[in-house]
Amino acid sequence: MLSCRGLCKRYGERLAVDGVSFTIAANECYGLLGPNGAGKTTTISMLCGLVQPDEGDISIDGHPGGSLEAKAAIGYVPQDLALYHDLSAAENLTFFGELYGLSGNELRGRVAETLELVGLADRSKDRIGSYSGGMKRRANMAAGLLHRPKLLALDEPTVGVDPQSRHAILETVGRLGIAVLYTTHYMEEAAKLCDRIGIIDDGHLIAEGTNEALIAKHGGHDRLLLSCDANDLVRLRAACSELDHVYEVAEIEDCLELTTDRGPSVLPAVVALAAGHQVELTGVEVRSPNLEDVFLRLTGKELRD
Repeated sequence: MLSCRGLCKRYGERLAVDGVSFTIAANECYGLLGPNGAGKTTTISMLCGLVQPDEGDISIDGHPGGSLEAKAAIGYVPQDLALYHDLSAAENLTFFGELYGLSGNELRGRVAETLELVGLADRSKDRIGSYSGGMKRRANMAAGLLHRPKLLALDEPTVGVDPQSRHAILETVGRLGIAVLYTTHYMEEAAKLCDRIGIIDDGHLIAEGTNEALIAKHGGHDRLLLSCDANDLVRLRAACSELDHVYEVAEIEDCLELTTDRGPSVLPAVVALAAGHQVELTGVEVRSPNLEDVFLRLTGKELRD
């Protein structure tokens, strides 16, 4: 449904996107993750025909990127709300539907269908200005779905919304049945929704794959966190250092952190060891690597703007 190869975009001396390439199949949800300023929004803007790439090729549903046919195949839901607050949800969608060339019964049917999909059918006549933040986000999504696109581009659709609205948005995305390009800062969203994930940093696509494949390749090791009396920490640390399959033992915030590839299977040996040294464990936690660990290992932990 979407293919892009070698996308580049410069703003003056800054290379915002540098050689980005990926594909999205029909009915596939593709997550694009990256720190602030990594090039996510610029990439989406180029794919949607809003920004002209300096280099590279884009194809959407077999049409060249930026063409009217390609734009017609895309539904774009930007970070900022693209709605008129003085109009109702139905009036907003009617306006946008007419821009798409819809009219009459077809337009009325699409408006009703889309508002039902995002859970706003019962508030269709209320002004957008009276909506909560989450409802506005859902109405924004409805505007992007009105013309039944083959590809929906969602740029941070759940930023700043309450948990209920966030859940509703995720449920809607999960049942769309079309190709989706999804950017988010919430790792659990990407892990839950996306069939494949690309991680972009400093304008480069630095890793790509399923959630499971990315974790296996870049996630690192399991970690065991052990809590006990401060007087027992040194003794327990020395003992744990001798355990099989434990690569590193470190003190972190009054806890011992054991690095291993076999967290659950090593745990019984750790508990037995502590008992043998007369150390009472007050807390035990096994942490397996997740997508957030992958993200931090690949992009670093420094705060960037």
